[in-house]
Amino acid sequence: MEDKSLEQEAEAQLRALEARIESLIRCCERLHEENRLLRRQQEALTIERAALIDKNEKARSRVEAMITRLKSMEDAL
Repeated sequence: MEDKSLEQEAEAQLRALEARIESLIRCCERLHEENRLLRRQQEALTIERAALIDKNEKARSRVEAMITRLKSMEDAL
């Protein structure tokens, strides 16, 4: 009788452990997918940042060129 009870308890513990392992596997899969998506988003944002920096530098150059032209026009007068 005692052996049956111990077997049932061991079986119940084993089922609980299996359920916990399955839960952890699902959690790892979810985190892996989330990590993959975050890396892709980070890459896109890095590319966007580089494009914005380039655009800003071009705008700065044009403004500086305009200021230089205006100063030279002012000096010519």
